[in-house]
Formats: sequence, structure tokens, C-alpha cells
Amino acid sequence: MARILIADDDELIAELASEVLIDAGHACGWVTSAETAWQCVRRKRPDILLLDQGLPGESGLTLLRRLRLSAQLYDLPVIMFTALSGDEDEAQAIFAGAQDFIRKPFDPAVLVRRVGRIIKLRGDRPRHVDIKTALAIDTPAAAPRMEMTRRVL
Repeated sequence: MARILIADDDELIAELASEVLIDAGHACGWVTSAETAWQCVRRKRPDILLLDQGLPGESGLTLLRRLRLSAQLYDLPVIMFTALSGDEDEAQAIFAGAQDFIRKPFDPAVLVRRVGRIIKLRGDRPRHVDIKTALAIDTPAAAPRMEMTRRVL
């Protein structure tokens, strides 16, 4: 079971997606603005954020960028959830750090499958590792350093 937050200004879509995910065994809630989503993820970190790209006020894409710049939320899995249909919109979302992109109207089976994929990809990793620890894990201290030497021929 994953805890999922949906940020979508279309309440009908948000409620439908929430019901689909709850029926699939997840805990799910929804909000209608980027600012409220930001407050929620900072208060209690979800396992996945389903984020509408076209939120009023601050866009979902801008919120995604803010998450990626946050030392506490940089690794929060985000699935962009949008009615925008262009390939450029999808590319922007992936480039900004989204793990996946689902177009609305959505197929409930696809939504459940994509959320399951994100959960499976995270595997046994902890929910969050602070940035310093993550960098230390990626750069083992035991690895020998290679010194650059200059050869004179």
C-alpha cells in the first residue's frame, strides 16, 4: 500500500482517480492547488505525487521544479497527470524530473499499473534519504582515487 497525493484542480477527475487508487489498496487524498500540495508534502510526505501540469496559479511543472530543488523532497516520485496532449509537454515534465506522464482522460487500469510500476522501481529503498547521504552512497569512500599525472615524452 502506498500513500498517494493527487493535486488536480478538476475535482471530478481527482475524486475518480482517488477512488480508483483506493480500490487498488492505496491510501489516497487530493488537493486542488499547487500551494496546498506543497504544504501537504512538506507536512506528511506521500509515497507518490500525482500532479496536474495545468494547475491554476503555480503550475504543476513549476511545483515539480520546486520539489526537485528541495533538499527534503528532491526524490519524491511524481507522475504528471494532465489533459495536455503534446509530446513537448510530456518532454518538459520528464526533463523537470517526473517519473511518468499520464494523459487525461485516463484509463483506470493504466493509472493503477503506472503507480504500481513506480512503487516497484523504488523497491526496498527508504522513503527518503537526505541529499548528503545519497551522495555519499553514490560515491563510495573506499574507491581509490586516480591521480592525473603528466607524462613528458
